[in-house]
Amino acid sequence: MPLRLTPTFRTALSEASRPLAGMWICTGSPLVAEICAGSGLDWVLIDMEHSPNGLESVLAQLQAVAALPVTPVVRVPIGDVVTIKQVLDLGAQNLLVPMVSSRADAEAAVAAVRYPPRGTRGVGSALARSARWNRVDGYLTDADAHVSLFVQIETAAGVDAAADIAAVDGVDGVFVGPSDLAASMGVLGQQTHPDVVAAVLQTFDAVRAAGKPVGVNAFDPATADQYLHAGAAFVLVGADVALLARGSEALAARWVAASDDDRPSY
Repeated sequence: MPLRLTPTFRTALSEASRPLAGMWICTGSPLVAEICAGSGLDWVLIDMEHSPNGLESVLAQLQAVAALPVTPVVRVPIGDVVTIKQVLDLGAQNLLVPMVSSRADAEAAVAAVRYPPRGTRGVGSALARSARWNRVDGYLTDADAHVSLFVQIETAAGVDAAADIAAVDGVDGVFVGPSDLAASMGVLGQQTHPDVVAAVLQTFDAVRAAGKPVGVNAFDPATADQYLHAGAAFVLVGADVALLARGSEALAARWVAASDDDRPSY
């Protein structure tokens, strides 16, 4: 029975009438992914770089969110051709490749998501969920239409090369990471430092001039609003682990601290 795959994040962005808001999924839990995917947000980012996610947990999370009206993007831990091949074969249609700092980095990422002769992706669709085990008609010839690639600029060198990176055919958009960018600029932990914000906005201008959508990570609402007003087409505004950490801390502050204050002194 022929099957159809869902539209890519590239398509979602091109059809959107407003910026798309999403959140990180870092727990590695399919249950948490399903909860977050059903929240009403536009997209979720399943992270393999800074989270305890391997191939099996990414697969389970992709399956968990598949029935929900949300677009999943998987951030691979590195722009490695083997890792990218494996994640694509799991059925991930939208990839984010971190630490892209040059045109050559971007071109290598594009080659990794494309089949020969346009790229270097290994062919295993008959064995893989990506083509639903050869149940998607014409998957090999139409694979580029089923996959979108976003690259992450998060170094000072990447900012300088943003125009060249965005201009690479096959790069569907650029995501800016202020945390590593701040570290690269010598202001570790200061994502809202004026120099970092200026570098983010410089990247926005370069990417948008190349005709590509640009996104950013911004947990602080005021900063997120600033970047949205500057032209961000997609933004990550929270993370499952951060929400759980801050929420549980608030419970402790309300109930544990309050109880301690009410205890009689002897």
